[in-house]
Amino acid sequence: VITNEIKYLTAGEEKNYIIAQANIELDTNNVIKNNNVIARSNGQNIIVGPNEVEYIDVSPKQIVSIATSCIPFLENDDANRALMGANMQRQAIPLLKPQTPIVGTGVEYAVARDSGLAIVANLPGVVQYVDSHEIIIKSEDEITIYELSRFERSNQGTAVTHVPLVKVGDKVEVNQILADGPSMKDGELALGQNVIIAFMTWHGYNYEDAIIISERLVKDDVYTSMHIEEYNLECRKTKQGKEEITREIPNTSEQSRRYLDDEGIVLIGTEVKEGDILVGKVTPKGQTQSTAEEKLLAAIFGEKSRNVKDNSLRVPNGGAGIVQGIKRYKREDGFDLPSEVEEVVKVFIVQKRKIREGDKMAGRHGNKGVISKVLPIEDMPFLEDGTPVDIMLNPLGVPSRMNIGQILELHLGMAAKTLGIKVATPVFDGAKNQDLLDIMKEAKYNDFDKLTLYDGLTGEKFAKKI
Repeated sequence: VITNEIKYLTAGEEKNYIIAQANIELDTNNVIKNNNVIARSNGQNIIVGPNEVEYIDVSPKQIVSIATSCIPFLENDDANRALMGANMQRQAIPLLKPQTPIVGTGVEYAVARDSGLAIVANLPGVVQYVDSHEIIIKSEDEITIYELSRFERSNQGTAVTHVPLVKVGDKVEVNQILADGPSMKDGELALGQNVIIAFMTWHGYNYEDAIIISERLVKDDVYTSMHIEEYNLECRKTKQGKEEITREIPNTSEQSRRYLDDEGIVLIGTEVKEGDILVGKVTPKGQTQSTAEEKLLAAIFGEKSRNVKDNSLRVPNGGAGIVQGIKRYKREDGFDLPSEVEEVVKVFIVQKRKIREGDKMAGRHGNKGVISKVLPIEDMPFLEDGTPVDIMLNPLGVPSRMNIGQILELHLGMAAKTLGIKVATPVFDGAKNQDLLDIMKEAKYNDFDKLTLYDGLTGEKFAKKI
């Protein structure tokens, strides 16, 4: 008989016991139903009788990591692909318009709450004030202020912004999420998007796992993300003299200096393009023999005809955006800088990046690929009701990789979307084939039926269902 007593064992201690899986079948009296039970002992998987079982696991999820426990239908995926899926969830870029998954595993809320990136209530209380910078909560005997991040740069160069979930007057409990962090929506983990996917070929553009996407994903900012790039400029002491930050840059027009302030540093809020000057800097040249003409100019204009070279910081290729912030560190202000460095200027530029050809995309089942083509919406294949497909994947990428979980997720997702619900299918304890058939039937789909698609280019029906 299985009891509710929980015992904690170390990895060394667990070897000495026969331990069954958490999702074995029990009857109403908590007695194991099956005569043969898969268990583990001394690092080996064995089959034993129900009377030989000494312990069972608490949860099927306890043997996998947090990232792996976010993969629906994990038990239907090959282990190598599950590993890739877990690793690529870690690398997901926070999106501008996140969506919670229609098909999840039920751990999304706990992952978001415990990630350290959400703002979580330490004490129960009532919300007194909310804006984009702070949330103030009044408890019985104290007032707590929670500060929110706004366009802060992460180590990966993405923008971290908190979005409040509560409003004035709301009652909050301990450990309740007050504000979403990156890759979160309504207090849940939201790494990707819910889009319509067809497993089909299209004029060879999805050869070798390439991905074809609809222009809708670009226009509607479905996969758009915010990035903050940091550019540094150092002023050093050279043998010829000190480098200098200035607006007076030789051989540059007033037009190219239009965004610089009096000190030669770009103004915050400026929209800059590739090649624009961010910080003006001149470096003294070595002493060369001056011509009579240069001596005359030096005598007339004095300092203005100094022998200096333009070493300004400019926006590199692909770096266009809006200047979000400037930081200056001077040795004379007490900052500890490397030897010979007198001043460091950091410029932060915010970019809004839309998805495009060459970007990598991945699903939760290790099904990754590179975008080869962005098709106009009218050229995408469409369903019988006229809804165009969002993404086309190569069907040959499924059988050899043995990550069938993506097919089951696709069927469950289509049925859940039709019914207007969201579903959680926990790893090793989720929806079985019969559950899928039932929900497909409820959504008026014929078992695991394929759908009729029409060619967006010709309007004709494809020969076979997809």
